[in-house]
Amino acid sequence: VCLVDAIRHGTTTLIDHHASPNYIDGSLDICADAIVQAGVRVCECYEVTDRNGPEGAKAGIAENVRFARSLAARRSALLAASFGLHASFTVGPRTLDRCVAEAHALGLGFHIHVAEDAADEVDSEQKYGVRVGEHLRASNILGEKTLSAHCVHVNDVEIDLLAKTRTKVSHQPRSNMNNAVGTAPVQRLLDRGVTVGLGNDGMSNNMYSEMKAAYFVHKSAAHDPRAMSGDTVMRLAYENNAQIASLFWPKPLGALIPGAYADIVFLDYFPYTPLTAGNLPWQIIFGVDGSHVTTTIVGGKVLMRDRVLLTLDEARIAAQAREIAPRVWQKFEAIGAQAS
Repeated sequence: VCLVDAIRHGTTTLIDHHASPNYIDGSLDICADAIVQAGVRVCECYEVTDRNGPEGAKAGIAENVRFARSLAARRSALLAASFGLHASFTVGPRTLDRCVAEAHALGLGFHIHVAEDAADEVDSEQKYGVRVGEHLRASNILGEKTLSAHCVHVNDVEIDLLAKTRTKVSHQPRSNMNNAVGTAPVQRLLDRGVTVGLGNDGMSNNMYSEMKAAYFVHKSAAHDPRAMSGDTVMRLAYENNAQIASLFWPKPLGALIPGAYADIVFLDYFPYTPLTAGNLPWQIIFGVDGSHVTTTIVGGKVLMRDRVLLTLDEARIAAQAREIAPRVWQKFEAIGAQAS
């Protein structure tokens, strides 16, 4: 369903953070098989956490290592690997040290949630006497290949650490609004030289909707209509996202230049006012939507033409999802009943 959603909305590249605590070993292979079939470009990792006990943490580490090593045998231009961590408040020092040793041996950076909620900062200060960014820097987590999701509650000291280590940040406006955790200090991060991209945290792969959310939420949070300009939204979504994604593949992404991957999207958009370089950001934010995407191409392969998916059986996938969803809801209801 995720891959159908991506292709339909013209999202050619995903940086995924997978978790399936009841099925860890081999889970990334199942994801990878579906990714290759769909033809979308994805950097995968498994979310290591101590929430499921020491054996769960150990299995999560092993899955990251196994999958990263397996990519050489797969020889797929679509797949890449990172090393997944849930967050500072759910990964203890011993587990973190093991993750650092394994990731550095493989030359991998990390994909981790950072200060999504203020509770992450409170937990770090209580356990380690420092804030999350400082703890992660001391633990050798931050770095050029590390992607820090959210960073809603980072302060100026942490922002400077992110900048000095060239750590990348992913901003998820819809997810942050949905979870009512606050609004990330994106402009302060950018002003200090941090590369901030636009993510979605699983809130659908319609990045046009994410752009709109980013444009509006910062104005509301700052009580300032000048906050988060259209040009800044475009910088996050296109320039910075391409820069971040290009860390994981050998050729440039998100650029129409010789040698770059041929990832192209066609849109059926009719502008009712002249479309110019000067107003393009606002044409995209106020006019374009994911429903305008007609064709999605990844690596020169057409995945959708004239709104018809060519690599996935959308009707079959939808039928399976409709069959499975009620069982998932029932499990959540049972868990809720036990908790009460």
